[in-house]
Amino acid sequence: MNDKTTKHRFGSAEKDMIALGIATAAIIMFVGTGGTVLPSVIDAIFSNGSGPDKLLVNAMLLNIALIIFGWRRYRQLTVEIAERKRAETQARELAEIDPLTGCLNRRSMAIATDELRGNAAQRGLAIAYAMIDLDNFKQINDMHGHSIGDQVLVSLAERMLKELPKDALIARLGGDEFAFVLAYEPQQRSRIDEIVIRLFDQVILPFRLKTLVIDATMSIGVATDHDEEVLNPTVGDAAELMHRADIAMYHAKKQGKNRYFWFEPSMENELRFRHELEAGIRRGVAEREFVPYYEQQIDIASGELVGFEMLARWQSPQLGLVSPEIFIPIAEEIGVIAEVSEQLMQRAFADARQWDENITLAVNISPVQLRDPWFAQKLLKMLIAHNFPAHRLEIEVTESCLHDNIGMVRSMITSLRNQGVKISLDDFGTGYSSLEQLRTLPFDRLKIDRSFVSELRNADGSSMIVNAIVSLGRGLNMPITAEGIESEEVLESLKEMGDLKGQGYLYGVPETAEDVIERLGKINKLAPEQETKPVRPSAEHELDAIELRMKSAAK
Repeated sequence: MNDKTTKHRFGSAEKDMIALGIATAAIIMFVGTGGTVLPSVIDAIFSNGSGPDKLLVNAMLLNIALIIFGWRRYRQLTVEIAERKRAETQARELAEIDPLTGCLNRRSMAIATDELRGNAAQRGLAIAYAMIDLDNFKQINDMHGHSIGDQVLVSLAERMLKELPKDALIARLGGDEFAFVLAYEPQQRSRIDEIVIRLFDQVILPFRLKTLVIDATMSIGVATDHDEEVLNPTVGDAAELMHRADIAMYHAKKQGKNRYFWFEPSMENELRFRHELEAGIRRGVAEREFVPYYEQQIDIASGELVGFEMLARWQSPQLGLVSPEIFIPIAEEIGVIAEVSEQLMQRAFADARQWDENITLAVNISPVQLRDPWFAQKLLKMLIAHNFPAHRLEIEVTESCLHDNIGMVRSMITSLRNQGVKISLDDFGTGYSSLEQLRTLPFDRLKIDRSFVSELRNADGSSMIVNAIVSLGRGLNMPITAEGIESEEVLESLKEMGDLKGQGYLYGVPETAEDVIERLGKINKLAPEQETKPVRPSAEHELDAIELRMKSAAK
């Protein structure tokens, strides 16, 4: 309780005592004056006496008024204090309880956890702190609205209250994050495992909300203040427990979601490295440290170089050359993948302008970019700004992109193809593309995933899947590119399958722009030397029109 609140309460008590004192003094005075006035009044009525002294009568009447005033004021102050106490109790509850679910909130959870730890330590018990987070909860809010999302959270809290032991502390820490804390015997850590497994079995059942049925999963991280059966002195308070549980929960997310992990010290090192990567990627975007590398694409039958696929690399001053498998997922999560991709494409368009006009450029597009309704316009704007012919560009889309928003993807693909850009379906066979999607979506090429191509390198390797994909492409009139060609055996097998395009380490590792120029110079595949052409007037008008449409949409 702070000083201001204390003074306020003492002030109310003082006013209460003053009012009661006034009423009490008035009663005492009334007894004194009444003892003199009333006998005089009775004597005047029955014995024709002279009557009471007027001054005493006035004093008695004043006493009566003071008694009434003092008593009413005392009653009012009593009611006021009672109301204030109820308001303070309600305010304290609001400060400690999450209003949506009725669970504890983050602040009160920390206090309650420290109290529980103190009690548990006296009894020789350990504490388990579990952090719970719904997977992809933002999608539920985006698709169905926040009111439905709130109903899901309320249902989740009710199910947790039902499944967890009565002595567990349960809190909603914010958003879709929940936590529970439980004391347990240090030798019976498996009890916590059983409780968590029961939560996965019973809590994340489909949420049935009127006409909606919503499926959800959750990730859980668990931390304890004991190592094996011994108290861990480094876990000093509830904040440290929550921090460790949060790290374990994040690890569960990274490992694929819908699972749980106990905290281990190595996880903290991983998280620290992750934060360093995030900071480095943001800095890399600002410093333009992301550079394109190029992998050759070869006509398998003739062996002729026909194009390059652009591959992203991060030239970090601290980490050196970083592969895309490391930084692209993080760039997508922190929301900078579009900036990285645009920087790479701008460099690639400038590099490819120096190549022979018959050599194509293939660029991979992130699923995040395909969720941008104005991506096609942005890409066309870059093509026009760099005077790069649209027919030399091939955009590669993975199968997973088709399930995020098929309508938007179809519109985007159609828009780009109308401008001459080629569209290929990358990593075909690893996703869930239906034959109907292949028939209706206007793809120009299929790329066989390297996992299928690699099967051909074994003497007894089965070529049935690759043959089936080649036949499918032939039936749909779609050319085929085989990825991951790394041996002569695989190449010979592919040559027997028809007219294909191939790429892989057999033809060479990805190269820098300078290495590509040197390679093309040796085979006379460079563009004729010429001054940089200005943007054509018609292209300027088209560029202005695209920019105007984008600005109008932003408004």
